[in-house]
This record gives sequence, structure tokens and C-alpha cells, in this order.
Amino acid sequence: MHPVDVLQMNKVMKNKKISGAEAVIHSLLNEGVDLVWGYPGGAIMPVYDEFYKFQDKLKHILARHEQGAIHAAQGYARSSGKVGVAIATSGPGATNLVTGIADAQIDSTPVVCITGQVPSHLLGSDAFQETDIIGISMPVTKWNYQITKASEIPEIFAKAFYIAKSGRPGPVLIDITKDAQFELFDFKYSKCEGIRSYNPLPKIDMSYIDNAVKLINKAKKPFIVWGQGVILGNAEDEFKNFVEKSGIPAAWTILGVSALPTSHELNVGMVGMHGNYGPNILTNECDLLIAIGMRFDDRVTGDPKTYAKQAKIIHLDIDPAEINKNIKVEVPIIGDCKESLKLITNKIEKKSHDKWISNFDDLMKIEFEKVINSDLNPSKKGLTMGESIIAINEQTKGDAIIVTDVGQHQMVACRYANFIQSKSNITSGGLGTMGFALPAAMGAKIGAMNREVVAVIGDGGYQMTIQELGTIFQLQIPVKIVILNNDFLGMVRQWQQLFFDKRYASTEMINPDFVTIAKGYYIDSERVNERKDLKPAVERMIKSKKPYVLEICVEKEDNVFPMIPSGASVSDVRLS
Repeated sequence: MHPVDVLQMNKVMKNKKISGAEAVIHSLLNEGVDLVWGYPGGAIMPVYDEFYKFQDKLKHILARHEQGAIHAAQGYARSSGKVGVAIATSGPGATNLVTGIADAQIDSTPVVCITGQVPSHLLGSDAFQETDIIGISMPVTKWNYQITKASEIPEIFAKAFYIAKSGRPGPVLIDITKDAQFELFDFKYSKCEGIRSYNPLPKIDMSYIDNAVKLINKAKKPFIVWGQGVILGNAEDEFKNFVEKSGIPAAWTILGVSALPTSHELNVGMVGMHGNYGPNILTNECDLLIAIGMRFDDRVTGDPKTYAKQAKIIHLDIDPAEINKNIKVEVPIIGDCKESLKLITNKIEKKSHDKWISNFDDLMKIEFEKVINSDLNPSKKGLTMGESIIAINEQTKGDAIIVTDVGQHQMVACRYANFIQSKSNITSGGLGTMGFALPAAMGAKIGAMNREVVAVIGDGGYQMTIQELGTIFQLQIPVKIVILNNDFLGMVRQWQQLFFDKRYASTEMINPDFVTIAKGYYIDSERVNERKDLKPAVERMIKSKKPYVLEICVEKEDNVFPMIPSGASVSDVRLS
């Protein structure tokens, strides 16, 4: 809704009592929200009645499951840069949001969740569909609050949106009792400009900037690892300027990819469990490690006791809690990386590190010979996940948003997808939530209608939220869905093969006919079994203006390499 319209509406409403349910709508409109994902039910019915009345100003999209609603809100937030909104009823409706809330928390996605609750006089009585969603969600929200009086709604909603999108973004949950939704009060809305004791943008300490500059200027083997903080901070330009002036090779975490174009000469690939050979090996050979907007989680560090022990470490992050959490650093720079990168870039010497970068090139050649070539140019009969991603690259020219689920296909897509602009890789990073991709992709498409959105999903994760095909069909959301079907829970099977003597316990899938299911939802669909059919099928999918499902039947027992075994050092990365 246009800000002028909101102001006019507020003038009309002056001195007029409205219900709490209507106040929810006006609060959302005041925050610039024009789209909500959700699923109705008894305890949230008054708000849904207002959705009906305000459908010309606020669009509600009916998901087929509350988990679908929250993942769609996440995808929308990640592609648009706005706050996603999900709404559900009490009890099971609210608890079905929790997985997505936890996912948003660890991946720093700004979402506001609104849940209905039983009337306040029934709280604690085990009433029908009552559950303590505040207590349940507290560990996985940035902030939550239960509203029992309608008069609380404007202030709490203003705080919720401010907290969700400021500093390190994250999920917020507002629980509203049913009586508060019916209660009448005088509505007045003011946006939140700050909260006492909450400091979302810490002031940058210039002494640490100077220390960082000294280390960067004298380093012989410096190495950058960047994460999603660069994207969340809208610092892509500042980051690129820093990389190019410093001449330092830079590698990404799976949430950081696309902040720097894949083809950039200083982009040396991915770090972590299934990252590239060179960046992992050379992490333990660099003399300076510069971490920008990323977490030192176990998938990045491997064994923390052996991680970059030879290097000085500079860590730029907006969240003080991430500093020294898992890895001890010499120079912590707490603050907005958009600002801190600019300060550092202005002070450092312009350099090149050609000899050091040649080490990355040499190791990439080894990885290409032992892994990449057979992934992308296979001689065997069965199709590979890698060549499937390359076929997508060729048709999208690297300009698509790629949304992935969790598992082998996720790692392959992150490794081989080409990106030419930011906010192009949407995946479940920290929580590793199977079922994420399909609803997140439809949310991402709604958030970026001008861009091609391709969901790449395994046959396992696809079936966890397959019902969202109903939402896609109903709204004709033109998202492209690629199922990489190996008839296995592939990543679990890989671990069982390598570390559990091929005891494939509960990992083989007997799958349904995915093409027939898509046709049941009146969505165009086809299946590819042979290499000669792959590129033409991908081309047809991308050229389609409608939703499209493409099932690609890939080799059943392919593995994803390189790989760092769990708990091993990053320099112990395996190529086979």
C-alpha cells in the first residue's frame, strides 16, 4: 500500500474505535506489507474476516500447510529484501510454523509470524487447540510476544517489524488471543525507531579498523571467506571494491554465494564440507584469514582445533555473539560490513597476490581432473546432477534465482550454478531443512516476478512439501521445478556407503510418478531419462511462461566430492 494511502486512512480512522483484528491489518499496511502467507483456523478467524474486507489492499496467499507458509515467507524475504509475513491459527497451526522459524533464525531471515491464540480467560486450561507457542518458539525467535489486549497491537507490531529487519535480521512471533482480536480500541500507529537496550548497529571501533589494515597490508598469503552478511547488509559493491583493491582470493559459504559474480577472477569457489579443494586445503596455509559476514560453524571449519591455526584472523560481523564463538580471532570488527568494508578499503594498499592465487589455480586443476570433469562431462550412461545444473546455467545465462532443498543436489547446485547478480541463491543453510525448496521457490518468485526462479529439489525433500503444488497451481505462480531423482535419500546414502559399510538403512525410496502428480495439479510436466533429452527439456521448461515440473532421473549411487568427513580437518578434504 502506498504511504500516502496509509496516511489518508489513518486520518479517516482518527477518533474511531476499531477491533484488534482490524488493527492487525492496519499495522501491516503501515509497515508497507502488501502480501501475507498463511492458513486460517478458529483462533485467528477474526483477522481472516478482516483480510476478506481488505483484500484490495492486502493480498493473502493460502498455503497448503503452515510449514509451506513460513518457507514461502522466507523465500519472499530472501528474494525481495523485504520482511516476510506468515500467519496461522493456534495449537497445531502455530507449531507447524516452528521448523521454518528455526530455519529463519539460524539463516538470519527477517520474518514476522502472527498466530492466533485461545481467549485469554482460557490460557493455561488446556483448551481446544491451545499450546504455549511463546514458550515453544522462544529459543528460535529473535523476539516474541503474546498480546492479550487490543491496545497493545500497534506498539507490538511496530517493534516486531523493527526487530525483524534491523541489525542481524531474524524471525519474530506475535501471538494474539481471540478476545484481543474482538476488542475495540482507539487505533494509533507510530513506527518504531529504536528500543532501549537493543543496539542493532554497533558503532565501529576505528582502532580495530587500523589493526586490520596493518595485517592486510603486510600479509603474503591472505584469504577471504565471505557469507550472507554481505548480502543482508547490501554491501555487494563495497565487498567487490575491497576484493579488487586488496587483490585477495575470496571464497564463499553456501549462503554467501552470488554476492560476487561466479566468474569474477578473484572468486576461488566454496569452502566447507563439500566445498572446493583449493579453498579448503589453503585455509590451513594462509597467513591471514578475513571472515566477512559469516559464521564459523562446523560445516565451514571441520575440526576447530586444526582450523587456520597458522593464520591471523579478522572477523567482520554485525552480531557480537558470533565473535570468538567457535574460532578465536585477532581482530574483531563489530558493525555493519557495508560501512566497515568501506573504511578498510579506503586505507589499504592496492595489491595483487598472483603467486599465492596460482596455488588455488593448481588445486582447481586437480579437482577438475578428479571430480569436476566427470560431474559435468560424464562418460557413463547415467545422468549426473552436475550436468543437469550446467544445462540450467546454459538456458538462464546465470541470471536465475536458484532455490535448493537439502542434500546432494543442494551441494551440487551450489558448486556448479552460475550467478551474475546477488540474492540469487536461496537455500536452507544452518538448519538444513528438507522440504524448504518448493514453498521457498514460490515465495521467491512472488518476491521477484521479473526474474526466473528455478527450484532444484531431491526426490526426498520434494515429497515433504509436495502439497504446495496446489498453491502454485491456484495462483499460477510461474516457478520452474527440477526434481533430481536418484530414488534415494542421497546424502544419507552417501554417508552410509562411506562410513557405515553400505548399510543402506531406510534410505532407498520407492517413489510415485512425479509427472502424473504434477498433471493432477494441472501443471505442465515431463521426465528425462537420457542425456540426449536433457538440454531440449530444460530449454522447454525455461521458455514456458507457466509453472513447470521437470523430473530428471539421475545416477542412483553417485557421490558428491570433494568432501570433508565429519570432525576432520578442512585440509583433510577428500576427492574420492
